[in-house]
Amino acid sequence: MKHKITRKMKSRTKKLLALSLACMALSPVFSLHSAAINVNEVKPVYDIRTSRYESPTVRVGSASIQVPSKLIYSTTYVSLKYFCEALTYCKTTYSSATRTATVKADGLTITATDRCNYICANGRYLWTDTAVTILDDGRIYVPVRVLSKVFGVDVSWDNATRSVRVSGPLKIIEHGDSFYNSDEVYWLSRIISAESRGEPLLGQIAVGNVVLNRVRSPQFPNTIYGVIFDRKNGVQFTPVANGTVYQSPYYLSVIAAKICLEGETVSPDVLYFLDAKIATSFWIVKNCDFAFGIGNHDFYCERRY
Repeated sequence: MKHKITRKMKSRTKKLLALSLACMALSPVFSLHSAAINVNEVKPVYDIRTSRYESPTVRVGSASIQVPSKLIYSTTYVSLKYFCEALTYCKTTYSSATRTATVKADGLTITATDRCNYICANGRYLWTDTAVTILDDGRIYVPVRVLSKVFGVDVSWDNATRSVRVSGPLKIIEHGDSFYNSDEVYWLSRIISAESRGEPLLGQIAVGNVVLNRVRSPQFPNTIYGVIFDRKNGVQFTPVANGTVYQSPYYLSVIAAKICLEGETVSPDVLYFLDAKIATSFWIVKNCDFAFGIGNHDFYCERRY
């Protein structure tokens, strides 16, 4: 497997950052894509009663079709089935065994699973801060901002009427086969799996963030492969020394890698992590600032004096 310079990835990251900054001015009720994941706000929906939640008006397309919606944790959710049908001709199927809905349309396949913090669209893994949820009306609900990205449509909020308008020509999301750099996915998923297999998905994403933050830092090599196998100050990652980095990655680690490559980040500043229970060196603890902990890992930033 060859390693490649990540100029395309860096350019994509800048575009995602610009988009997230532009969206900060919009209402948080339906907030569009944000590249920052708040560790304290990632949570499932425990109360599935539809009566528990407000139903903001969501109108889709030139025909102004109204779709079922719920306001959960200050995020506007819409029915996956009805939202997609309002935009294009499609067929929705549901697996009760996996609690997964699949939508198929011309040039598009979407899967969304109950209690997951991501959906898959054309092989792209899109993070949702608030989980996909099946409410007691039997419908599977997905945050409108992530579905708007799938279809490439515009979303606007009218505060006076507390309503959402979805409009604009469709621009179906680019397929993962062309969007992701296979070399980046190959190595990033392997280091995530070797370092954090069995950790929560968010923790695996944070490990991936450390690698990508190093890629962007002038202190480290500017490719994923280069960061993983960096030996400037000794071996940087234990799996490189013991060879586990070459093992096939856990499926969830591949998803975490792709979510990272979509531009999602728990922190743009963390450069180090360790499991204090098994660590043999505590240089990080002594020389860096603690940022947060997820699962068994503590994450650190450069010390700010």
